[in-house]
Amino acid sequence: MFYDRVIIEGKVVITVELVRATIKEAEEFKAILTQEIENGTRDIIVDLGYCEFIDSTFLGALVVSLKRMLSIKGTLKLCNLKPSVASMFELTRMYRVFEIYESLDQALNSYK
Repeated sequence: MFYDRVIIEGKVVITVELVRATIKEAEEFKAILTQEIENGTRDIIVDLGYCEFIDSTFLGALVVSLKRMLSIKGTLKLCNLKPSVASMFELTRMYRVFEIYESLDQALNSYK
């Protein structure tokens, strides 16, 4: 298992425990997020603090999940992006699409 799931203040927090998040894990990660949504979760925070690198396939899994969440009026927020991961979001302009926070606390406080 490459992730940890906890509930904090009613929000599902999924911490991706990978240094390199790639095509190898992308399909399983998308399935994990899909299952959360199908189980009725409406607010997910994905903590990418361990990740030094994410590839376009893993980013695609996040995008697909965000679209699903938006279609049901839910939220999918990201936090703890290292500079190398943040630059991927800048290069792809995905920083305009996702709500991205510097810390988990900031992401949680954004709901208040």
